[in-house]
Amino acid sequence: MIDMKNTVIVNDQHAVPCVMMRGGTSKGPIFLASDLPEDVAARDRLLLAAMGSPDKRQIDGIGGADTLTSKSCIVAPSSRPDADVEFLFAQVAIDRAEVDVNPNCGNMTAAVAPFAIEAGLVPVTGDQTLVRIYNKNVGALVDVLVATPGGKVTYSGDAAIDGVPGTASPLILRFKDIMGSKTGRLLPTGKPINYIDGLEVTCIDVAVPMVMFRARDLGITGNETKAQLDGNAELIARMEAVRRKASELMGLGDCTGKVVPKMAILSEPTKGGDITSRYFVPHNCHATHAVTGAICVASCASLSGSIVDGMISLKALPQQWIQIEHPSGMIAVELTIEGSGPNLSVISGGVIRTARRLFEGRVLVPENILTEV
Repeated sequence: MIDMKNTVIVNDQHAVPCVMMRGGTSKGPIFLASDLPEDVAARDRLLLAAMGSPDKRQIDGIGGADTLTSKSCIVAPSSRPDADVEFLFAQVAIDRAEVDVNPNCGNMTAAVAPFAIEAGLVPVTGDQTLVRIYNKNVGALVDVLVATPGGKVTYSGDAAIDGVPGTASPLILRFKDIMGSKTGRLLPTGKPINYIDGLEVTCIDVAVPMVMFRARDLGITGNETKAQLDGNAELIARMEAVRRKASELMGLGDCTGKVVPKMAILSEPTKGGDITSRYFVPHNCHATHAVTGAICVASCASLSGSIVDGMISLKALPQQWIQIEHPSGMIAVELTIEGSGPNLSVISGGVIRTARRLFEGRVLVPENILTEV
């Protein structure tokens, strides 16, 4: 028996409550944990069916046929004293029957906060409401400040983020306890630089484990468009070979078919920022930049002895905003650190995001999806 609290049967389909939300530059359905099956295999089949995977167009579901729009969050009240709610992020593969819950997603974290308030999981406390979130994927704590004038969430405002048209109410996110998110160490290999397949790379774990490349070492400028990078099959194959070896060195094991560790190509800024990044997810370039990945890139930029030495002139200050150029503009990270070099400690990483509730209702999935063996 699969207990799904508010699910009803419509003809021969399960009608599962959900809210479709944009969070930062991503979007996807958000579910209450009580509305999904506890069995992991059944839950994953439901998510795949809801999004329309596996199919490159996701034509039979609500997925957007893009890694940024094939995401989901599962939210529940938290029993932790330092969190109000907890959530599990799920990256739903598009053309494969796979649901990956290894990474976190900072953009979708922005959507979890207003969702939690409107779902009655967090009470409004004034014109601004603090939502304390625990991410189950990587064990990270995130504080999100949401505008709630008049006792309710407001989505309209004048904050703009690159990669999203128009403006909206700003959400202030601060990620805590992010150093060593998966590996337990800032430098999982114990070194700021590793030599793999003739390339110098920095393997670093802040908010998300990543392998950082210099653009010039790969024979590119680092200012290429997403389309140019996605079309460079030789480049992607070379990076993937390094990523697999780096994953083993980082203690993450065989990463074949997995999205962690992520990758980024770093280069000098050209548009007034502090550093340029092309973030990979991991086999194609992100259209903008992941939030967790931006925090990791900012940490690498502050780490003396890493591959950024001689590339940028950023000073390792205890707290500062670091501007990261990406294919669609720029993302700013508020980084708080202590120490330097191998003794660097990343205390927190903050970003400003926006979110919007797109639609609410029930997503329909075939009844036999939950009983398949």
